[in-house]
Amino acid sequence: MSVDRDPRAVLESYYEHVDAGDTEALLELFADDIRYERPGQSDIEGIEELREFYERDRPLDDGTHEVDLMVVDDGHVAVRGRFSGVQSGDDVTFGFADHHEFDDGLIVNRWTYTDRDTV
Repeated sequence: MSVDRDPRAVLESYYEHVDAGDTEALLELFADDIRYERPGQSDIEGIEELREFYERDRPLDDGTHEVDLMVVDDGHVAVRGRFSGVQSGDDVTFGFADHHEFDDGLIVNRWTYTDRDTV
């Protein structure tokens, strides 16, 4: 699969892939040494831990992301939006803010902030 490495295009496809549950396409957007931080939760380090998270540990299901704002600046992309889906069997809707750092067209660092305890 050919992936557009423009940071805006990468992030647009990220949300499409995560909503579709397409883990393989999703993982192509990240560097092998990805670091994913979520306040109050353990960091995810490396592509295999990220795979495990999306395939087994992610507490959100059957949802969609709606992006309200995306700001791209010098290898960094900030995104603000809303997620609607299922968490632990309950319907949920909440706001999120994600920050991504890029190197050579791949996401090397990712941070997610929400008002939920776990995502």
